[in-house]
Amino acid sequence: MLFKKEHVKMIKTGKKTMTRRLWKKPHAKIGGIYPIQVTMFQPKTECPLIQATAVYQQRLGDMTEKDAQKEGEYTLEEFKEVFEKVTKTVWDDNQVVWVVEFRIEGG
Repeated sequence: MLFKKEHVKMIKTGKKTMTRRLWKKPHAKIGGIYPIQVTMFQPKTECPLIQATAVYQQRLGDMTEKDAQKEGEYTLEEFKEVFEKVTKTVWDDNQVVWVVEFRIEGG
């Protein structure tokens, strides 16, 4: 699963345990184990692993402050800015995204 470099650090320290994705269909399943990659071509053997603990769809407008904290200890307003920057889209409360909750494998 691809993440920004700064988010990988947050995952490793336990500050980020959730991610939102603009997938048309789920690319993760509950219990699945995925490498944390910064680039698609990064050797997977060098990557830490996460295990998906929940996978579901949610409207962006239904996101809570608690969710924003799980996204990297952001406030909801801060996360909106991060989401727009990462996805190169404009925040739309009605946009449905895939949410993956996870834990660092072995943690």
